[in-house]
Amino acid sequence: MPRTRILFVCTGNSCRSQLAEAWARHLLGDTVEAHSAGLKMMDLDPHGVAVMDEVGIDISGQRCKLVEDYRGQTFDLVITVCGHAEMECPDFPGAQRLYHGFGNPARLAAGLE
Repeated sequence: MPRTRILFVCTGNSCRSQLAEAWARHLLGDTVEAHSAGLKMMDLDPHGVAVMDEVGIDISGQRCKLVEDYRGQTFDLVITVCGHAEMECPDFPGAQRLYHGFGNPARLAAGLE
């Protein structure tokens, strides 16, 4: 049976989309093929790595990827996890598109959101 292909997209693929990808893999196992990407290149957020480590999910080996790296690939579902990504994410023909925004982790940690 084919697995559902999901792409999670945020601005920098440094935290929100990385966590969503990891949770999808953890919770849905072999039923999904989860990926994540950003609109611009940033480094993996060490706080995100630490938070996931607290729940026993290791994302330290993940790397930040650009949404452009996935051009031409097909997905069943594209989920944007921040407002900027929702406005700027390119279309992936045939994919259902969902938006579920989360606050910016760096701004939340600094008490700015």
